[in-house]
Amino acid sequence: MQLAFLWHMHQPDYRDTSGIMQMPWVFLHAIKDYYDMPWMLARHSGLKATFNITPPLIEQIQLYSEDIVSNDRFFTLWMKHPSELNETDRQWMIKMCKSSPYDTMVEPIKPYRKLYHSEHLDDDALCDMEVWFLLSWCGAYLQTHNNTVKVLLASQGKFTYEQKYALLETLGDFVKTIFPYYAKLQSEGVISLSTTPLNHPILPLLIDMNNAVLAHPGTNIPEHPLSLADDAKLQILQAQALYRKTFGHDAVGFWPAEGAVDERSIALYRDAGLKWVATDEAILFKSLGSEDYDALYHAYKHNGMTIGFRDHKLSDLIGFTYRFWSAEHAADHFISALSPIAEKGDDRTVFIILDGENAWEFYHNNAFDFFDALYAKLAKTEWCSMVGMDTIAKQESRELPHLAAGSWIHGEFNTWVGQPEKTRAWELIYMTRRDYERHKEGINEDIQKKIMQHFLAAECSDWFWWYGDDHTTEFSAEFDELFRSHLINIYLLMQIAPPYDLYVPIISDRSGEDFLLQPKFTIQPLINGKYNSFFEWVGSGVVDETKLFSTMDRERGPVERIRFGQNENIFYCAFEGDIEALKHCDMLKIMIEPFDVHFEVPLISLCSTKSSTMESKKIKLLIACDTWLEFSLDFNGIEVESVQFRFEIERDGIIIQTLPGFGELKIAMNTTYAENWFV
Repeated sequence: MQLAFLWHMHQPDYRDTSGIMQMPWVFLHAIKDYYDMPWMLARHSGLKATFNITPPLIEQIQLYSEDIVSNDRFFTLWMKHPSELNETDRQWMIKMCKSSPYDTMVEPIKPYRKLYHSEHLDDDALCDMEVWFLLSWCGAYLQTHNNTVKVLLASQGKFTYEQKYALLETLGDFVKTIFPYYAKLQSEGVISLSTTPLNHPILPLLIDMNNAVLAHPGTNIPEHPLSLADDAKLQILQAQALYRKTFGHDAVGFWPAEGAVDERSIALYRDAGLKWVATDEAILFKSLGSEDYDALYHAYKHNGMTIGFRDHKLSDLIGFTYRFWSAEHAADHFISALSPIAEKGDDRTVFIILDGENAWEFYHNNAFDFFDALYAKLAKTEWCSMVGMDTIAKQESRELPHLAAGSWIHGEFNTWVGQPEKTRAWELIYMTRRDYERHKEGINEDIQKKIMQHFLAAECSDWFWWYGDDHTTEFSAEFDELFRSHLINIYLLMQIAPPYDLYVPIISDRSGEDFLLQPKFTIQPLINGKYNSFFEWVGSGVVDETKLFSTMDRERGPVERIRFGQNENIFYCAFEGDIEALKHCDMLKIMIEPFDVHFEVPLISLCSTKSSTMESKKIKLLIACDTWLEFSLDFNGIEVESVQFRFEIERDGIIIQTLPGFGELKIAMNTTYAENWFV
């Protein structure tokens, strides 16, 4: 029997738009896991495994190798004396220093444990706690091989600045050895290396959001989703280029982010020259139409691509269960679970695939005792040989005619789309992409490249993982801010005022009732640019832009309120606010989805003539401006159920306001508002 371990090494991209890492998790796992995991394997001769190293991890470790302090917010503050910190930074540092898992990383270090429970930390105590926090993240290799770490761990604290600096310096030198160590083990045949699409995206959702519905009917996906298939190709190609630059050759295989696959993504991997990918057993069972565990323990080929399907139960035992057991008992249990599989034939391959970093801080001694026991037993097991995925890709495998779409979580995508917060994040990406496509023609090539990198970063699966109520973290606000910062920066690069909603946390419990009133009745106002009577707009919807920007440090545009509504196939809208300022703007742009219709209204000429009529793709626009600006859009002759609107106001070649501030104005054209009738 063959046993194929694949350890997935990944952290999100913690860099903000300035390139500074806002959280230190890459560094902390670097000193605890990224060296230790291959080192624990290499200590036992004859064993092999695959390590998947993602591009965000590669890039951030390289930044740490260049300069830790200037590239990381945490270490910039860590190197300061606590007396130099303002209260916000001080409380954040305390929060970070209490983030180590208590039972396995805090409790074993007596001085750290005492500080952890202190209600008040003076400057010297906080300085000590910062050092103990970093020491608690040092893995088994550093604790047994690095003199600086060993001496500090044996002390009682009261660290000097010189000791603090020496610790960071020695850890920085250690981080620089990680990738050379992987390359050495690969050249010796101990490990195979692979990577993941650039920003760890859910590739099938980029290609076609409807994959979420195919995998789980009834999933609430965004309306009018865009296919980002070209982005999917870029995610693959740029990942391969970074891997090649780092290790000197192309990767043979990829672990798709979250094991997410569909037939079109497999074709993209094949076209990029890859030989293998891996995913979860749920995908195999859905593809075969039955839970055939006898079929699980083989490699398959689909469309020329070798695919390994992970044994979910055995993988999860390591990831979630064995941490509660003694090392010897857990290792024996794992071997005994493999034995019945091996007894069924000598051509079996078991795929054990899981996170290679985040579980071990919940094991005692960072799982060293468990892996030492497990690898020692596997090295002596004659009926089982450990192999890398590159070797499996060269072997014969079974044909798989159909590959179902899904991920490692229940063979579905609901972890990344479906709940309101997750779906909202996708909607903001689509809104930003539509705005970019409308304006990219006038943007120079270098800026376009920067914008695309922000799009690729915003497509990372980790943002969607933390949205919704299925996962929680103390740092959800930081994740949310990082996600939205990429979209904000795209608008800034385009020299367009970002929509206000990009400054409002997605994770908050904000209610649209404060700034958005939905229409109650149909309306039919006279379009002449004047407020003719109160009754014309009774029952209309209202967007109060002043309530949107009142909570943000943002300069508002001329429009303060939007009134809107419809009657049969005609949509009506009016802008209130600083109309004189609006009259001195150059252009109003009206974008209508899903018809891809754009109207460009010269405001100066409109205000001198009072009204104008335009037509595009059978949609007729009647617009007028006097005491306010109002317009109607006639959809007669066009079959339409729901429509989305976006508005831009341009002055001196710069878009000074995008409306509505929360993204896109959606209206159902076939509603009767019967629920609001009364007698």
